[in-house]
Amino acid sequence: MSSRVVIEADGGSRGNPGPAGAGALVRDADSGAVLAERSVPLGWATNNHAEYRGLIEGLAAAADLGARVAEVRMDSKLVVEQMSGRWRIKHENLQQLAVEARQLLDRYDEVRLEWVPRADNADADRLANRAMDEQERGGSDPAPEPTPETGQDPAAQDATSTPTTSAGSWLGAVGAPTRLLLLRHGQTAMSVDKRYSGRGDVELTALGAQQAAAAAKRLAAEAEVLGAEQPLPVICSPLARARQTAQAVVEATGGQLETDDGLLETDFGGWEGLTFGEAAAQYPQLHRGWLGDPSAEPPGGESLEAVHERVGVACGRLLERYAGRTLVLVSHVTPIKSVLRTALDAGPSVFYRLHLDLASLSVAEFYPDGNASVRLVNDTTHCP
Repeated sequence: MSSRVVIEADGGSRGNPGPAGAGALVRDADSGAVLAERSVPLGWATNNHAEYRGLIEGLAAAADLGARVAEVRMDSKLVVEQMSGRWRIKHENLQQLAVEARQLLDRYDEVRLEWVPRADNADADRLANRAMDEQERGGSDPAPEPTPETGQDPAAQDATSTPTTSAGSWLGAVGAPTRLLLLRHGQTAMSVDKRYSGRGDVELTALGAQQAAAAAKRLAAEAEVLGAEQPLPVICSPLARARQTAQAVVEATGGQLETDDGLLETDFGGWEGLTFGEAAAQYPQLHRGWLGDPSAEPPGGESLEAVHERVGVACGRLLERYAGRTLVLVSHVTPIKSVLRTALDAGPSVFYRLHLDLASLSVAEFYPDGNASVRLVNDTTHCP
């Protein structure tokens, strides 16, 4: 074979996070002949994790063949841009995967990474989907190792589970769902003025406290109707407005409060405290791009895709820890939209087309077989 190869790589997750797989193939750069293929089940992981694993599998396969020069083609712009050094890698799990990929790059004389449209990456996509199919059937033999993101191995789910009623039976979902009651925090002075409010630690207004109390009363009633196991876990963003709202829920339900950094609001960087109009005036091009590009970052801030990755890891961890239970997540607009996006298996347009009011309640259920159901969105009937 020639020492020059083309690597086509991809990865995916059904649920994001959910049953995941990676695929890669190596072609001779001159003849186009396929020299190697890899299709690897990954356990429970996010799309971005799976795409990185696809890159790693492709680089390893080509290196094992003795390739010295490679052109890598992927439809993951995130992986291509991050590995090319043009985008920062903020998430710790992806940083670890990038280190592993760079160690493989050291085995080559030259590697060029190129983004291609999904339609031009069909063979790698086929291999990734084959791996996901295998994962959903119960994994490979031996079973895949737990992923670094959640430590969960879906192949270890109880094989004796029976179909659930209600939404689960319509979906064909199997097993008892983990029910997430998603509560946005109450009003703050920043929300009154419609200012970007990310990591700034502002407290609830008097009305915000009333909204939190009303939501807490509603959740206590919901938990009783659902027969939720007690004490009810209440997990919140560590920011004051979320903690105050969550504390009201704890007082009404007798639940147990904990914080999770994965539920933090978007870091808006230089836009923090600005109104929409002020941010648009000061950063016209960047702000315009950010409104339609989930990979765009506010100055010194965090992209929506980065938030989605972070929330996905936190959600996966909580789904594993509280499998089959009902829990309350008290958070902010973008993290709640991210959970709903995952449950809907939807694209990033959810961030731009879904509205969530202050102290609103949404409900999503996640099943152990990878299915999910959104039961409620933006309910504010309890609010004063």
